[in-house]
Amino acid sequence: MADEAKAGRQATPAAGEDGPKFMPTLTYEGPSMKEKVEELREKRAQFEAMGGPERIERQRSQNKLTVRERLGLLFDDGTFMEYGLLAHHQSQSPQMQGRFTPADGCITGIGEIGGRRAAVIAYDFTVMAGSIGMVGEIKATRMRELALKERIPIVWLIDSAGARIQEAAGSTFARSGDLFREQVVMSGVIPQVAAMMGPGAAGTAYIPGLADFVPMVKGNSNMALAGPHLVKAAVGEDVSAEEMGGSEVHCKVSGVGDLEVADDQECITAVRKYLSFFPSSNLDRPPVAQTSDPLDRRCEDLIDLVPANPRKAYDMRKLVASIVDDHDFFPMKPDWAKNLVTGFARFGGRPCGIIANQPMFLGGALDVNSADKAARFVWLCDAFNIPLVFLMDCPGFLVGSQVEKQGIIRHGAKMLFAVSEATVPKITVVIRKGYGAGYYVMNGRAYEPDLLVGWPTAEISVMGPEGAVNIIFRKQIEAAPPEQQDEMRNQMIGMVRDQISPYIAAGWSFVDDLIDPAETRQVIGKALAVTESKRVERPWRKHGVLPV
Repeated sequence: MADEAKAGRQATPAAGEDGPKFMPTLTYEGPSMKEKVEELREKRAQFEAMGGPERIERQRSQNKLTVRERLGLLFDDGTFMEYGLLAHHQSQSPQMQGRFTPADGCITGIGEIGGRRAAVIAYDFTVMAGSIGMVGEIKATRMRELALKERIPIVWLIDSAGARIQEAAGSTFARSGDLFREQVVMSGVIPQVAAMMGPGAAGTAYIPGLADFVPMVKGNSNMALAGPHLVKAAVGEDVSAEEMGGSEVHCKVSGVGDLEVADDQECITAVRKYLSFFPSSNLDRPPVAQTSDPLDRRCEDLIDLVPANPRKAYDMRKLVASIVDDHDFFPMKPDWAKNLVTGFARFGGRPCGIIANQPMFLGGALDVNSADKAARFVWLCDAFNIPLVFLMDCPGFLVGSQVEKQGIIRHGAKMLFAVSEATVPKITVVIRKGYGAGYYVMNGRAYEPDLLVGWPTAEISVMGPEGAVNIIFRKQIEAAPPEQQDEMRNQMIGMVRDQISPYIAAGWSFVDDLIDPAETRQVIGKALAVTESKRVERPWRKHGVLPV
């Protein structure tokens, strides 16, 4: 019995013809808890190693951080909790046999950014080029569901070759596509950021297309509906990924990108700063930040910055920087549609969105792209309860056959629609020109500004004096002797300019006040405080019919 016990056996009685017998029963004693924990540690370390030293070194040689280094910068120290670390591909495809895909090339989790929770879906290029596998997408789906349920922002860090063809090729593709539908459901409910830190082809190109904010790393990021090889096969075009969809293309030509940044570190900094202006969801108010910049600070530099002559240009970006908290302005799409400035700033710590005409480009006139830029920005701010400040110096919309062929009416209608629909606090300052439909879309009197003020240089009119004279008095001028025509035209321009004096608009109470330019900061700041509790009731509708 003692020997049997030592051998790990237990004696069990059994009946037989010679009487009771004891038969041994074997029991299994597996690894101890300590050994199990050690095995877990080893596996976690193996999965945290991503694609291995060689691929990590290749990533860094391209001036790119690894996905885990990026997450370390994105989240506050010690706050990130990963979901699905030990996941890996489960495909039975012959092309996937023998492959090891740590975290299935997609790291997901929740952490804190500036003390507030946010979810992340980050593609790891060191694992099968960050391609989207089935298990990785299961993880991503769970993170999207959690973000929506918890009402917290979601951030994509995109460095991905797109769908994993080794798994997706074939009819099983028919079950895909939940991602984009879910993005649409989340739109306007929680902030969505798609940081382009590498390639984003095919499926991963529509993620930024549906996101709210898309920073792009110069030289490393690109996005397109198809990669160069597929483009070559499909249409015969020989083009590089950078030429087809790099940051130069999307931040300056197409307008899909919002901000071109130098490297991964600057990209992550931009994401953190962008989210600092936003509430966690549309159910919350934007966070108020601390500032040492006095709200009653006068901006005396504006007197010299802005010429009284409406035909002379100045840099609107300098005006914006002068009036906002700590001179800190966060631009959106600064290199696209440069005739309009959009971005975020604060007054007395309160976030707001700024829309301002830029006289340095097209004289500040609006065209197809600037109308789209404004409409999208207004919809973004309105969705997340961020007040809007309009700085108006607009001669109107461009005219002519070229812009008509581009659909200027349809695109201008988008801006009209967005500004009309917005129910957040809206503050308008007429700096100089407010002509024609430009006055409307820059939140003129009919578009429910909560405060409408003008500088003493404000000109509100259906058009500028020169244009009005050329239409109203053209025949009289042409009938005059040639040597008198210029003098007559100048006299009539002066007469019309007197008729569009800002004091006439103030006399009719069509503007709430005329202000000293140096008071612009404090006037806007007070207005934002006064309108904090604004509520607007609209007739019920499923949705409007957008002029897109």
